[in-house]
Amino acid sequence: MEITVKTAEQLRLTAEEFELIKQKLGRTPNFNELCAFSGMWSEHCSYKNSIKWLKTLPRDGGRMLVAAGEENAGLMDIGDGLGVVFKIESHNHPSAIEPFQGAATGVGGIHRDIFTMGARPIAALNSLRFGNLEEDKTQHLLSGVVHGIGHYGNCFGVPTVGGEIYFDQCYHTNPLVNAMSVGILKNGETVSAIALGKGNPVMFVGSATGKDGIGGASFASADITAESAQDLPAVQVGDPFQEKKLLEACLEVIQTGAVVGMQDMGAAGIICSTAEMSAKGKVGMRIDIDKVPTRQKDMKTWELLLSESQERMLLVATKGREEEVLKVFTKWDLPCSVIGEVTDDGNLDFYMNGELEASLPAYELVLGGGAPQYEREYKEPVYLAEINKFNPSSVKVPENLKAVAEKLIQLPSIASKRWIYNQYDSMVGTNNTSTNAPTDAPIVIIKGTKKALAITTDCNSRYVYADPYKGTMMAVSEAARNIVCSGGLPLGVTNCLNFGNPYDPEVYYQFVQAIKGMGEACRKFDTPVTGGNVSFYNQNPDGPVYPTPTIGMVGLLEDVDTRMTLDFKEEGNIIYVLGEITNDINSSQYLCKLCEVEYSPAPHFELESEFALQQTVASLIKKGLVLSAHDISEGGLFVTLCESGFNRELGFSVITTGGIRKDASLFGEGQSRVVVSVALDKVKEFEASVKSIPFEKVGVVTSGEVVVDGDFWGTIDWWNEKYDTAIENYLLKEEAGAALNSI
Repeated sequence: MEITVKTAEQLRLTAEEFELIKQKLGRTPNFNELCAFSGMWSEHCSYKNSIKWLKTLPRDGGRMLVAAGEENAGLMDIGDGLGVVFKIESHNHPSAIEPFQGAATGVGGIHRDIFTMGARPIAALNSLRFGNLEEDKTQHLLSGVVHGIGHYGNCFGVPTVGGEIYFDQCYHTNPLVNAMSVGILKNGETVSAIALGKGNPVMFVGSATGKDGIGGASFASADITAESAQDLPAVQVGDPFQEKKLLEACLEVIQTGAVVGMQDMGAAGIICSTAEMSAKGKVGMRIDIDKVPTRQKDMKTWELLLSESQERMLLVATKGREEEVLKVFTKWDLPCSVIGEVTDDGNLDFYMNGELEASLPAYELVLGGGAPQYEREYKEPVYLAEINKFNPSSVKVPENLKAVAEKLIQLPSIASKRWIYNQYDSMVGTNNTSTNAPTDAPIVIIKGTKKALAITTDCNSRYVYADPYKGTMMAVSEAARNIVCSGGLPLGVTNCLNFGNPYDPEVYYQFVQAIKGMGEACRKFDTPVTGGNVSFYNQNPDGPVYPTPTIGMVGLLEDVDTRMTLDFKEEGNIIYVLGEITNDINSSQYLCKLCEVEYSPAPHFELESEFALQQTVASLIKKGLVLSAHDISEGGLFVTLCESGFNRELGFSVITTGGIRKDASLFGEGQSRVVVSVALDKVKEFEASVKSIPFEKVGVVTSGEVVVDGDFWGTIDWWNEKYDTAIENYLLKEEAGAALNSI
């Protein structure tokens, strides 16, 4: 067939990129080669519209053991000869079309990035965004995604220990499904995603290849439209039991010493893993594509190159040791085939039945090599002018604050996510243990040591929408604050950058400002960005999603016994707010959802104040001067107090701050604040230790009564019932309506 610019455009390449490909090859590519470029130069694989800004982030320092982008995931030193490996990635577009498999394969893919480096995954987290929970489509997407995450993680045997979920109308068409995995390895036992050594065998291991997932990387690099459902074959199908065998086989084969390099066949499949491993090692490969195990007959070369079938690895072994590798995978009942060998010419030559089907320079295909890098135009979004017009005096302070609080605590983005996390097994597996204690960041014990990890995912995208620069600093700060409040030391960041179409200058402005804010905050907290994922094109004809730079962060507790929980301990303990209480209702759930004010600035935030707060909280925990610590976030002070009381059914009696609107005092979301409780006999020492930052004594822990400014607001168990059942009531209401309609 004749290859023209129209062919390239049908494969989501631009006319300019088609000309660049011809220039790099010195000829017109054939269809197989053009398909390879379409996958490798997609936004999803090449980061062509983001890489220049990503390079401005702090990418080394701290405890990092490999530079950002060098491997499939970040690796940091945690002492005792151990390293922690972690990464977060998106599976947004597949989940929008087929939520169960989209989410399930997102979980499977991120775990493979961890164990392909030689680490055993010990914990999973997620960050999810959906539209209005009252709508049927949201119910369908939520149910499918949660089921997919739970099914894959539970069967694979890695506990899901934490996450976050928000509901906003902008995510109606484009849900966000971000999955994070964390693993542990012994330093010095890592395996690199590299090919080396002329003549070394290239081996395909894992599940046979099918037609599911073909073109997935390109599919993830376009807006969602009404026709996107026609791309359903691009959604991969996962098998967690097969992945469990692949995990054990990969960790076992690494111990043989026969493995030179290994990489997951993720986005863009075989072409991606062969290109990236070869480019990194400055070598080439000769691949007999017909030797790839398949589960469908007569697959074409381009289909084999681009298939994203799950649970597959590409492995380079030492020549002469193929049998050792084969023996391990045979033991685990997994396909394992020699499909080619390493060459020294930098070229990828793909043969089908002895015929050369594609010949491509590996370096020219990859990120950091010949893939294009663009600088996009950007301009300040028009809506920011509306945001700056907001006057809080236009919102009258409600007379019945208790009624407001009752509605607030039942909002889907605030209420208990019990219906969701009950579907996840947080204790599966025996290698490491989640404490499941109520902490701001989940705590995972590192078996065989006294150490533990504190891990979290955080981003309030409404704050980022209101101020992309400051809002992203808040996301980094909240992640660090959650770790500090749990007794941990923040180590490093992985990010999942979810934005709209990068060719929209206003969207690109959001992206640029978010990167600048992230860089500044990460430098302040000494938490380098170890890697992550950019997900553009989260946009539909109605517009883009809120800019959502999700932060995955890992922290370290040298001794798990020093962890700090968020729950009040006993009646009579004194309640303090650390940090400045501001007259601020901006971008709060109260203002947006209950007052229905769409445009308002981001809440109060100052990076230096945040840093000082975290230093103080860490010191107080170390000195044993606080009994609980819980950061103030969505829902403000009142929700934070309720969450602190639920676990032991302890209430609180508090007085709102004078000179500040009562709705701001109770429901405002000004940042850099933490609620702590202190034993009566520690009050003097506590107050002497916090004079360097603002703090306020706001009340006392009660036996169960909730009292605000002297008014009895019921009991903590009544509030807990409202909080616990809100999402289930939404779902039951929809199910009841559907049942009535079917009669």
